[in-house]
Amino acid sequence: MEIRDQIVLITGGARGVGAAAARAFAGQGARVVINWRASGEQAEALADELGERAIALQADVTDRAAVEAMVAQAQAHFGGPISTVVNNALDYSFNGDARAQMADIPWEDMERQFSTVIRGALNVIQAAAPGMSAQKFGRVVNIGTNLFQNPVVPYHDYTAAKAALLSLTRTAAGDLGPSGITVNMVSGGLLRTTDASAATPDAVFDLIAGMTPLRSVTTPQEFADAVLFFASPWSRAVTGQNLVVDGGLVRD
Repeated sequence: MEIRDQIVLITGGARGVGAAAARAFAGQGARVVINWRASGEQAEALADELGERAIALQADVTDRAAVEAMVAQAQAHFGGPISTVVNNALDYSFNGDARAQMADIPWEDMERQFSTVIRGALNVIQAAAPGMSAQKFGRVVNIGTNLFQNPVVPYHDYTAAKAALLSLTRTAAGDLGPSGITVNMVSGGLLRTTDASAATPDAVFDLIAGMTPLRSVTTPQEFADAVLFFASPWSRAVTGQNLVVDGGLVRD
């Protein structure tokens, strides 16, 4: 299915990587569902920017009933099943030296990340999969991180949850493949610039850029282009894979 014919659900789609992906899909003619939990103002503004081919819908991805209601509302609004989901929702503060250390990180921090990252992805995939199966076409793109290959900052809870999401990506690919559904992951690192990286000093960006073969820090727009690939016909034979998009900092 060409991207222009797709209905794309992006969780956490109001800001950062999610917003870049929403703009990228809309730019290719797709109809876009911008999911939000707490960023309603940004989500509505983005939907207005993208026009009639976009809608902003609230749902906490950890709430299965809310996710199912969102998927049903999206399908009713656009008159067809969701063909692609981008699991991007995140509830995390990248707080550098203020992060919890291994000696004292509480289990509740780990549980919170697994709930959003894993339960959220599971809820969205399970809610969208029947519609995908019915049309024998579906694309799931999970958003990962290069930190589990290169943990330069040991965010224990975030990194563990994203590593688990890679495992879910691979097992889901095996289960859903016979229904024509591919499941892949796109993993990035420091992006220039999102809300999460806005406080990062220029010196750090320059340091990271100097460590990459391309001598640059990846932008949200460049990252979104890789997400488009996994939703496009060009990736039709690819599933269960993790593509690291960080200018070659991690060569996986």
